[in-house]
Amino acid sequence: MEVTPLTYTCRAGYVTIQVVSGDITEFEGDAIVNPANTLMIMGGGVALAIKRRGGAEIEEEARRHAPVPIGEAVATGAGRLRVRYVIHAPTVERPGGSSSAENVHRAASAVARLVKELGLSRVALPLMGAGVGGLSPEESVESMLRALLSIDRPVTVYLYARDEETARRVEAVVRSKCG
Repeated sequence: MEVTPLTYTCRAGYVTIQVVSGDITEFEGDAIVNPANTLMIMGGGVALAIKRRGGAEIEEEARRHAPVPIGEAVATGAGRLRVRYVIHAPTVERPGGSSSAENVHRAASAVARLVKELGLSRVALPLMGAGVGGLSPEESVESMLRALLSIDRPVTVYLYARDEETARRVEAVVRSKCG
C-alpha cells in the first residue's frame, strides 16, 4: 500500500514529516516505532496491533532485551510486517502506565539515534505517549518533533494518527513547528 500524506508534508533540514491517518501496521518502509514499556510486553495499544499483524516473534525478540530504560531503544525483526525493523522505544515503565512529555522526548531521541545508526530513510511513528499513555496528540507530537527534527541525515518520518480528526490536530502542531 502506497502511503499518502493526509494533508500536509513539511521539510525541516534533512527531515521530511508526513502526517498520515490510518493503520500504522500497513506501513511499507524501513521501520515502525512501537511506543513500548520498559519490559517490552506488547499487550495493548499500538504494541498489540504490531504483534497481531507482525507475529508474536516480534515481542519474543524484544523481551530478550528487557528491561529497556526510557531514553533507549532497540530494533527487532518485523515478522510479517512490510518493514525491516520494529523500533521499540519505551515511553512508560510498566504496561498500561502513564507517560509524560519528557518520556516521549527521550524515547523519540532514542528513535532518532537508531534511525541514524541503522541508516533508515522511511520510518513510521504513532503518537507516542498518547492514548494509553495519557498525553494529548498535541503534547505527543511537540515532544516527538523536538527530537526528530534534529536528525542530520535525509529521512522521511510518517506520523500516524488513528483518525482524520486526530491527524488534523497533529498537522496543526507540525505546521507550527516546521512550516
